[in-house]
Amino acid sequence: MTDHDNAATAKSVPLSRGKTFRIPITGLSHSGEGVGRFRNFTVFVPYAVPGDTIDVRIEEVHKNYARGELAFVRSPSPDRVQPRCGLFYECGGCQLQQVDYQAQLALKTKVVEDAVTRLGRLQGVEVKPCLGASDPWYYRNKVQFPVGLSEGRLVVGCYTRGTHDIVPADECYIQHQTNNRIMREARILAEKYNVRPYDEETGGGTLRHILSRVAAKTGQAMVVFVTATRDFGPGRKLAEELMLRLPQVVGVFQNINQARTNVIMGPETRLLAGVESIEDTIHVGGPYDDLRFKISPQSFYQTNPDQTALLYRQVLKYADLTYRETVIDVYCGIGSITLFLAQRAKKAYGVEAVSEAVNDAKKNARLNRIENVEFLVGEAEKVLPQMQQGGVAPDLIVVDPPRKGCDPRVLQAMAEMRPARIIYVSCNPATLARDLAGLRDLGYRTLEVQPVDMFPMTGHIEAVAKLEPAQAAGS
Repeated sequence: MTDHDNAATAKSVPLSRGKTFRIPITGLSHSGEGVGRFRNFTVFVPYAVPGDTIDVRIEEVHKNYARGELAFVRSPSPDRVQPRCGLFYECGGCQLQQVDYQAQLALKTKVVEDAVTRLGRLQGVEVKPCLGASDPWYYRNKVQFPVGLSEGRLVVGCYTRGTHDIVPADECYIQHQTNNRIMREARILAEKYNVRPYDEETGGGTLRHILSRVAAKTGQAMVVFVTATRDFGPGRKLAEELMLRLPQVVGVFQNINQARTNVIMGPETRLLAGVESIEDTIHVGGPYDDLRFKISPQSFYQTNPDQTALLYRQVLKYADLTYRETVIDVYCGIGSITLFLAQRAKKAYGVEAVSEAVNDAKKNARLNRIENVEFLVGEAEKVLPQMQQGGVAPDLIVVDPPRKGCDPRVLQAMAEMRPARIIYVSCNPATLARDLAGLRDLGYRTLEVQPVDMFPMTGHIEAVAKLEPAQAAGS
């Protein structure tokens, strides 16, 4: 925004850039920022806690809102606590360590409620209290840290909020401890073998990111070195030494990303040492057996193992299958939800646009000896009409899209198949609300939404929604 734009905006709003104002914080945004109002004008403030009264230095002024920096806490919220991590206010990895965990759950429930009622304009939808984690620390099974230089030394860590400045981090309190050990050893070895970090400005250097993933139930781990060059001279020696130092690392890879982009991984992955995948298990309890999953470097796999089981248990509860149903899992990834559904259905289909993920899904079906399942490659808005034309009549459709939500054509295709139930799994309350409103207009009523805290200490929220045809739901 130019100074002229700022001046023009300032005429219509009660705030101005660079000045400090005292504001009470009353809510939480979808991204974990505190939300307050000054003379009925909305202000977003990172690290502010609902219940705080704070001094805010305004950094951005827009037509309908402003964004500011927390300058001073005049009166702290009763829910404000001391962050566990000493890097919390520098690092952009977490947003809510300064909030008591039980209060985080209540705030996340409210975020989903507000999205459903205000953004989606849906009435009569019950939003259940957010399901919390028994232990909100050291839960993430996947880390992907950028690599850079600081005072001439190679560093690995998170970006400072809103920048590409790396905060060196030897221990992250939301990462699995094995990932923390891997990051420390990988950094030491990269420095030992004189691997130059990638420079975003010049495009020079080699190492862009280090990614590690641990299978929490089996203990197996994999490491991926993302490079800006095809040549990774010391790669094999580095990989072998890393596996010697950390026996739980069973596979090390090089991923090649030569593009000038913020996307972390490129299209080509090479095995440097060890095996091509790790294996994990998920157990949802009740009558369902453990399922085993092969995970490759590019696979999507939920990052919080314990909460994943809780999430899937909720999906199965809403599904209420009786072994007679035909079900479709849209955006199925490596087939984790599909295979749990298949255990209690007559027939299950998984639909996914990424062919590598479908290959993994097929392997996972064979691994678990599940035969009443079929995986289809393609965009859902094209595959679903083809399935309908081929005579597939689902009793249930489960959809688990990326953060951007569903393409409207996917919603249309699902509604035209007229399943008796739709279950929508979302990692973004705003797009969830938008799509639930879209499904309402297509004849489906949302009965209930269950938030699940997959990402403690962050502003992210997962939620599961249950929908039925409006007429069947009594509307």
